[in-house]
Amino acid sequence: MTKEQLMQRIEQLKQEKRAVILAHYYTLPEVQAVADYLGDSLALSVKARDIEAPIILFAGVNFMAETAKVLSPDKKVLIPVPEAGCSLAESCEAAALKALKEQYPGHKVVSYVNTSVQVKALTDVCCTSTNALQVVESIPREQPIIFAPDRNLGSYIQKLTGRDNMVIWDGACTVHEEFSLEKILSLKREHPQAKVVAHPECKAYILEVADYVGSTAGILNFCGEDSAAEYIVVTEAGILAEMRKRYPEKTFIPAPPEDSTCACNECRYMKMVTLENILSCLEAESPEVLLNEDVRVAAERSIQNMVAIK
Repeated sequence: MTKEQLMQRIEQLKQEKRAVILAHYYTLPEVQAVADYLGDSLALSVKARDIEAPIILFAGVNFMAETAKVLSPDKKVLIPVPEAGCSLAESCEAAALKALKEQYPGHKVVSYVNTSVQVKALTDVCCTSTNALQVVESIPREQPIIFAPDRNLGSYIQKLTGRDNMVIWDGACTVHEEFSLEKILSLKREHPQAKVVAHPECKAYILEVADYVGSTAGILNFCGEDSAAEYIVVTEAGILAEMRKRYPEKTFIPAPPEDSTCACNECRYMKMVTLENILSCLEAESPEVLLNEDVRVAAERSIQNMVAIK
């Protein structure tokens, strides 16, 4: 089937099955094109909870589909590629976090939403890259914290808050770890009017040269509200499709990784989701995300604790 035929068949099945497709900004452009909603991971999971549809297909990696199921237990949540993981989520296993909690029994656990459902179940309150600062600041300063799993986001929040009682998990996203400061500065010299926008999962020395640090949604909004004509984008390159769609009058330059021989500024897991496996998933209504109910309820509590923070 051609790309157009695949897209037409997907649209037909969506209508027949009353299914909704949610796609992350980092997926392929053609995957984003068949999505009903685009967004970052938590925003899409909240959307899954709020929309009236019996079937949710999550075009993203497995922890995202799990989170959607946590918040929408009565809906059928499908994931086209269950083996599409996340280097950051995989850097923090539940058994290891449980052991760390036992080592620091008085600490409150704050976990990034980019974690497995089992890790969320061991967490006191979740956070996103958008609200991590707000979540940490909502906790009394005298209360020690375990922050998992992203060391770069954790260190960034620690620097902003000045809290020295944070135990930071040593995990990272391989994509955001690979950006080259030297090449970003070279791009800046070539485009002196361009602003650098970066995700807080990047290393500290990258964030120090950024004009704006924020989540994928935050970066998109900043580029719309800001007056610059050019931006050097220091996050996964999949976001460029939505940037160029929203702001065609502006120029977006992807930041290069250290290794110029590979597409290290792309998440290989996100790119595993294709029109072909979306179609197969819709046709079979499988693979489906199934969760242990006790684990799901515990994970939901950590997310709701985040949502309750004003």
